[in-house]
Amino acid sequence: MKYYLIAGETSGDLHGANLIKALKREDPDATFNIVGGDQMEAEAGAKALIHTSEMAFMGFVEVVKNLGKISRNLKIVKNDLLKERPDTVILIDFPGFNLKIADFAKKNGIKTCYYISPKVWAWNQSRVKKIKRVVDHMFCILPFEVDFYKKWRMPVDYVGNPLLDAISAYKFNPQFREENGFTDKPLIALLPGSREMEISRLLPIMAELPYFFPVHQFVIAGAPNFDESYYKQFFKGIDIPVLFNQTYDILNNAEAAVVTSGTATLETGILKVPQVVVYKANALSIWIAKLVIKVKFISLVNLINNFLSVRELIQEDCTAYDVSYEVGELINNKSHRASVMENYDILAEKLGTPGASEKTAKLIVKYLAKN
Repeated sequence: MKYYLIAGETSGDLHGANLIKALKREDPDATFNIVGGDQMEAEAGAKALIHTSEMAFMGFVEVVKNLGKISRNLKIVKNDLLKERPDTVILIDFPGFNLKIADFAKKNGIKTCYYISPKVWAWNQSRVKKIKRVVDHMFCILPFEVDFYKKWRMPVDYVGNPLLDAISAYKFNPQFREENGFTDKPLIALLPGSREMEISRLLPIMAELPYFFPVHQFVIAGAPNFDESYYKQFFKGIDIPVLFNQTYDILNNAEAAVVTSGTATLETGILKVPQVVVYKANALSIWIAKLVIKVKFISLVNLINNFLSVRELIQEDCTAYDVSYEVGELINNKSHRASVMENYDILAEKLGTPGASEKTAKLIVKYLAKN
């Protein structure tokens, strides 16, 4: 069968690549068209129609500024869908773009599968009505999403969280410290996000932290769509190593982490690294978000556990001093550190075991075979 996968962000690219791998096992005759990043390209053996680096815009204001580019991308993908006529289009998160594609595909007789549900539980819950109309099969990765969709009488499949797949399949490097020039001194990981807006606002704050922790080493987990020179412009007198494609090894060797809100907070939680979650955006974007978003937390760890499991520092609370204080608590306050680790145990129990990619692939092939 012919599968058309669309991911618009780095995290979606990872999950899309793992899903392609699982689909190839379930369907030996599978062929793929993709909108995605480097990992999906490598797994599918095909060049992306549009790369994720040309897709991801975060925040209301940032989206408005790039409406022309988004509109062009939508037109390119719609034309390509009509040309390729896949057996199904598999939409991976990225709802602002992908729900428009789902609507288009449905109107043109193309089956739609949605992997990693849009976060409709966070804001504008009435969007479920549209999802019910344009999505043939929804595959959820967060436990509480199943109950949410039940309230709207929409059947969904819970497949578990694909991050568990990615982490369980990862081959950790036992020589990580030696190969990257780190000593035995404790390491603090800095994860400034994968979008230009996030990095430009948060990395200058993170880059001040070495002044507060002179006996620690610091390392930045770089996003693949940027190079080292881009990160270095935000440094403030201290050179911090930037490593690419080694995030799990970085976290595996870290005593604590400063993590931009997003998928990385959950990865850090699964790997059981004490963290402080940070976020800063355009003031207008945050103001609008506060009006419409209906959740208590921004971190996936806190959302899944449904209580404050890790500290969140947002907007004016996100300063170098405040972040350094929280990192110090994670390192030096034994009871606080132990509490975070206990919260991670609760998270692990709620997430369950690996296998999301395989479960999703089996269900997609099964559903398509019925038609």
